[in-house]
Amino acid sequence: MMNKSKASKFLLFGLTLAAMVGFTNLSAQDGKALFNANCASCHKIDKDLTGPALQGIEERWPSKELLVTWIKNWPAAVATGDAYAAKMKDWSPAAMNQFPNLADADIEAILTYIRDWKPATPAPAAGAAAAPVEEGDNSLLFGVITLVLALVALILLQVNSSLRKLADEKDGISSPEPVPFWKNKTYLAFASVFLFILAGVYISKGAVNLGRSKDYQPVQPIYYSHKVHAGVNQVNCLYCHGGAQEGKHANIPSVNVCMNCHLAINEYKGEPLYAEDGTEINGTAEIQKLYQYAGFTPGQPWDPAKAKPIEWVKIHNLPDHVYFNHAQHVVAGKVACQTCHGEIQKMGEVKQFSDLSMGWCINCHRETKVQFTDNGFYSIYEKFHDDMKNGKLDSVTVEKIGGTECQKCHY
Repeated sequence: MMNKSKASKFLLFGLTLAAMVGFTNLSAQDGKALFNANCASCHKIDKDLTGPALQGIEERWPSKELLVTWIKNWPAAVATGDAYAAKMKDWSPAAMNQFPNLADADIEAILTYIRDWKPATPAPAAGAAAAPVEEGDNSLLFGVITLVLALVALILLQVNSSLRKLADEKDGISSPEPVPFWKNKTYLAFASVFLFILAGVYISKGAVNLGRSKDYQPVQPIYYSHKVHAGVNQVNCLYCHGGAQEGKHANIPSVNVCMNCHLAINEYKGEPLYAEDGTEINGTAEIQKLYQYAGFTPGQPWDPAKAKPIEWVKIHNLPDHVYFNHAQHVVAGKVACQTCHGEIQKMGEVKQFSDLSMGWCINCHRETKVQFTDNGFYSIYEKFHDDMKNGKLDSVTVEKIGGTECQKCHY
């Protein structure tokens, strides 16, 4: 039978192991992060986008098992003969991506996030500071609870040692003085292993994220609202970023392109604009900043030769050894801007939507179905065209045409 001392040490080991697992897996089932990485480019929770609104999705499907099958492999769900799956297949002209790599636990985390989702609070009134909206991430709470339990276990072990010593003295048994916990080799060994693993986890996470700038949102020399231009006024992305369909870089528009519109538009009359910190932006004053860069005085003829470049702060950066061609994705691949840049038409100040890591790109290539038919860029793939005509394939992903080969993206 296990004695009290061994049982106590076993208990301490178990709690220490639980603490280590807790710290290394606190965010493993982060439903919000999984939703943003896999679903947000096509779905919103509260309204239709490329795909249908996801609020109440579990109630709409006949069974949760069929819903999970649909998410992982929607053709398999349609093949079951379910009427709702067949209806959803034709919901949008764009076929839904398949997510075979998502584990059941990941899908459950996403569904939990959708169930618990609450709409954001309205924009603050003029002059009022925007209150940050905190969404459910209990990682810190779980970590604190784990440490408290470990501390309670340590105290109980000390109490147990003291009570055992008192009992031995009452029975006339001579026992050595208990070793203080800060000198106890067992405790020190457990603490050293725990700290070593904890440090390794955070150092590795930090190293993996070096060079990644997800959510990077610098302050620009002029407050340029994509929500106003691309959203409210429906300015086509390619009007300003014409390089996206013609070459490697999307390009930043010159002052001349801006002045094509703002020679006539010299006053902002739209809905109030707010910076990220909640301060109200004077849209007309921002137009005047553009005029200063353009060397333009309203009411007088404009000489474009007087214009000077606007010193925009670059947001999206890739390593020098990575090759990315905008035209290849926008024209050949028919990839929407929102896939990489998020809902840019709803952003005031632009931020980096995705981490642009290699894993993120590889996953996209594995899951994204390309517009393979009626697309001259893919006419050389005769085998795939024949397989699709014969019914052997229903679609072709980027991976099947070499999208995960190293030399495609690395020089």
